[in-house]
Amino acid sequence: MATDLSDLIRERGHIRKIGVIGMGYVGIPSAVLFAKVPGIEKVYGFQRNSSSSGYKIRMLNEGTNPLKGEEPGLDDLLADVVSQKIFECTDDFSKISECDAITIAIQTPFKDPRDLIPDLSALEDGIRQTGKNLIPGMLVVLESTITPGTTVGRAREILEESGLIAGQDFALAHAPERVMVGRLIQNIQEHDRVVGGIDEISTKRAIELYQPILTKGKIIPMSATAAEVTKTAENTFRDLQIAAANQLALYCEAMGVNFYDVRSGIDSLKGDGITRAILWPGAGVGGHCLTKDTYHLERGIELAGISTLDFPKDHESLFTLARHVNDFMPCHMLHLVSQGLKCVGKKVSGSRIAILGFSFLPNTDDARNTPTEQFYKMCVEHGAVARIHDPWVREYPGISLSSDIEPVLEDADVLVLMTAHRMYYSLDYNWVKKVMRPFPVLVDGRNIVDPDVLIQAGFVYEGIGRGDKNSYQSDV
Repeated sequence: MATDLSDLIRERGHIRKIGVIGMGYVGIPSAVLFAKVPGIEKVYGFQRNSSSSGYKIRMLNEGTNPLKGEEPGLDDLLADVVSQKIFECTDDFSKISECDAITIAIQTPFKDPRDLIPDLSALEDGIRQTGKNLIPGMLVVLESTITPGTTVGRAREILEESGLIAGQDFALAHAPERVMVGRLIQNIQEHDRVVGGIDEISTKRAIELYQPILTKGKIIPMSATAAEVTKTAENTFRDLQIAAANQLALYCEAMGVNFYDVRSGIDSLKGDGITRAILWPGAGVGGHCLTKDTYHLERGIELAGISTLDFPKDHESLFTLARHVNDFMPCHMLHLVSQGLKCVGKKVSGSRIAILGFSFLPNTDDARNTPTEQFYKMCVEHGAVARIHDPWVREYPGISLSSDIEPVLEDADVLVLMTAHRMYYSLDYNWVKKVMRPFPVLVDGRNIVDPDVLIQAGFVYEGIGRGDKNSYQSDV
């Protein structure tokens, strides 16, 4: 008779049936990759049959990818595992009890962007559904980005409402996703995978789950809380790097110099022990992770802290300050719009503004926390008539979007590049100028166009970090 978790896992044997809760940007590619592992008999994708996302169940079971945008390899993999009947999407959460391992990949958005408190209700519901169907020897892995201390704290509490004890009756771990929309399959296979169990047995079982889907990446084992800190910190550091680039770009504009020349100069310093990694400035930071993970990390001090934080008194965290800088960039875009219009004797109020790009990442339909939404609303608040084009995003609550670019550009006073979609690089800007009103203004938030070419074509140019070119106007 089994007496501890090791015995229970030994009795279950190898992982053969896997459940993935949450059919989104993380859950879908993870599920199809699990289904391709030799020896896996079944992968269930669990999805609530709600009015907003229930359509995914039908599409996935037909072998059709509900995610839009360019995701190399995902469509073919999905069609393959559905045709082989290895993968199935269902809203019957009782099938969790059939699984050897369950992964939970449910978003943790803000309840209200003004108070910056994550909404864990959907995640907790997924954990609770797992707890209701939990059986001895099962592995439960949280992949959602969470506040450090959640796995050993609230998640464990909910699961143990089943009467089973984590570390004794079932394994529990955190293995945070590390994906970027547009290369989901590649990221899951090639990025190193951080795996943190609540104990050594849980970590070992989680490694068994993830090792087979890695092609280049390696497993990095650690504790559950350390894994939570790793995920929130890596996104916080990226946000900090972007903020540094954005702030330097603002400095360059104020001093009339080219950020990209400065960046090249800094990056040219090479040698042992020298690191000068500077990212690119832009019109704002969006997405599900970077916009909130700083606050997860900050709250970890209270949730997972075991001692008092020693930090300069009455000083704002460097990380939250970086968040403020990045949140400011859509405001700066409006400043550039106003600056460009002033050159041709116009104001924002009453002007027509064509906004190109709504998703926060190029060539995808991912519009979560997109900075374009903030920019659009500010334009409208300042009395402008704003129209938005995006080739991938078809609809968004409360905002009208167009996939036809000409009506968006027609009679516009200003063209604003907010997203670096591939098609915007190849636009015929001579044609664009003809469609727009006389003396057009172009504001480049993603370094998409060549300023000299646009200025020669007769545009007033404004660009982030382009202090050497901003407000230039040719005689064309």
